[in-house]
Amino acid sequence: LFDMNGTLRSCEPHPETQAAAYARLRELLGMPDAGMEYWDELSRRQKAYTRWAQEKRVQLTEAEIWAEWMLPSTPPAHIEPIAAELMLAWQERKGHAVPKPGAGETIRALRQRGYRLGVISNTMSTLDIPGSLEAFGWQEYFEVVILSADIHVRKPSPEPFLEASRRLSVAPSQCAYLGNRLTKDIAGCRQAGYALGLILEPPAGPRADELDSPVKPDGIIHSLAELLDLFPGQGSVH
Repeated sequence: LFDMNGTLRSCEPHPETQAAAYARLRELLGMPDAGMEYWDELSRRQKAYTRWAQEKRVQLTEAEIWAEWMLPSTPPAHIEPIAAELMLAWQERKGHAVPKPGAGETIRALRQRGYRLGVISNTMSTLDIPGSLEAFGWQEYFEVVILSADIHVRKPSPEPFLEASRRLSVAPSQCAYLGNRLTKDIAGCRQAGYALGLILEPPAGPRADELDSPVKPDGIIHSLAELLDLFPGQGSVH
């Protein structure tokens, strides 16, 4: 099972995507003249929400995030019908998602070798990651996609990991997880009893905010292709 952000995909600046996202936000919010001061304030509110959610290990619905944290003076009834689109545009204002090097080739090879695959990821959007899976042509490879936006619990809670194993009808002790955060990915899968917790280390080395983390992975890889050395063939899937 895989984390998504920073593990199987990354976000890159993309002027066309970003311009379209801001235009969509202005349209949905009915604020055609909104400028950077307005977006900076929303960004501050979103970061405050994220800190709260991570501390509580919960994920509110998109409508709750916008109505309670992002736009608390707007009636919830106005927010709910557009909340999912708002959140997707809010995500895309940063750029567009692209596969990490070797991601597609690696997951295809693992599937061909007989491994059952899934995604477990923290996200505020119910549309963002499913959209990437479709755009990348990866939907057929993943049997389960567990998103905090859907189950309302965030990593490092063990619940997303346990939910994935339940949906696969596989014991946690038969599961391995690859992520890029010790404090979320490794801590969570270890609490859930996964057999293996691996880290994809960024090219620049370990994250500065995790250098002193007491949580240690079972292994560190530096490219997704290294998974093919760790997980040998078990026969092809037809």
